Amino acid sequence: MHNTAISLIQLGAIFFGLGVLGRLAWKIGISPIPLYLIGGLAFGEGGLVPLHGIEEFTHIASEIGVILLLLLLGLEYSASELMTGLKRSWTAGVVDIVLNATPGAVVGLLLGWGPVGALAMAGVTYISSSGIIAKVLGDLGRLGNRETPVILSVLVFEDLAMALYLPILTTVLAGVSFVSGLTAVGISLAAITVVLVVALKYGRYVSAVVDSPDPEVFLLKVLGAALLVAGIASQLQVSAAVGAFLLGIAISGSTAENATRMLEPLRDLFAAMFFVVFGLNTEPSSIPPVLALALGLAAVTTVTKVMTGAWAAKRQGIGPMGRARAGAALVARGEFSIVIASLTVASGAVDGELAALATAYVLLMAVFGPVAARVVEPVARMVQKRGAVTASA
Repeated sequence: MHNTAISLIQLGAIFFGLGVLGRLAWKIGISPIPLYLIGGLAFGEGGLVPLHGIEEFTHIASEIGVILLLLLLGLEYSASELMTGLKRSWTAGVVDIVLNATPGAVVGLLLGWGPVGALAMAGVTYISSSGIIAKVLGDLGRLGNRETPVILSVLVFEDLAMALYLPILTTVLAGVSFVSGLTAVGISLAAITVVLVVALKYGRYVSAVVDSPDPEVFLLKVLGAALLVAGIASQLQVSAAVGAFLLGIAISGSTAENATRMLEPLRDLFAAMFFVVFGLNTEPSSIPPVLALALGLAAVTTVTKVMTGAWAAKRQGIGPMGRARAGAALVARGEFSIVIASLTVASGAVDGELAALATAYVLLMAVFGPVAARVVEPVARMVQKRGAVTASA
């Protein structure tokens, strides 16, 4: 009973602390992700107050957090929207991969982490944070802007790329044979193809299976389906998160809207635990040695993301101001980068220093991304004004 009481006290303190950190983030206008990571660093290994006895719960809670993050991301898109976005953005998506995965891969090789570390770091620096970006666009009232469909198209391509990348990464991390690796990737491709076909032609039936007029029954069915699909995907050596993402795509219409509304509080709760657990498992003293490298990587990949968004917007005939906004909006990194780093470190295939570098990098980018999106417009106007003055002179 004593151990139970201690565990409840620790969990209560964590949840209450997360609420305080979330409120602080809301007050200063940034994503709460970096504050959650800092909270985990403060109370984890080598932190101020190490926590014990709640590891099993926090591990499961963090896994559910990843599943819900990807499920709700899938719920944002219908299969037809995904296909339309892919057709519209594939060239920009390829440019995005080249410009933003390369810096991470180079750093992984230079640090001696080999091809596996290079593959992991390429994913960390490549993928933007859909959650942070969507929130920032909503907060700034830019959802109706001309450049917003371009931003969303790039994010759609990134999400599809992750659906292929994560199974490849998990296969490589597992150290399986080449044939087994090809099998896992083939299963992933087949699963994605089947889900897209089912979602396009029979999505209403999938939605009908999980739908219910009773909110309690509906919540249980949707959450249960997500965990079941994620577990089956994991057994097939396809990422559990990707399985949840594909289920989200298959659910459409009013069912998807209701599921999003009901699951958002659960997602926020368990996703917060995911970021805290990652921080708990990272040694705070390991961050200062990699901070300079993280700053350099953040600077380079900020420029490459801005270039990606601006180029994609230019191809759609959008003016200079819209191009600047599109580029700045894509800067933020967050949940996916931490998911990739977490998978890599947990496998033991790469030095634990990768977790420290990824944490420092995401801390920087999760803060700088929303700031860049807010200040880009006045900065761009100032640059335009100076250019006009210079030209007239």
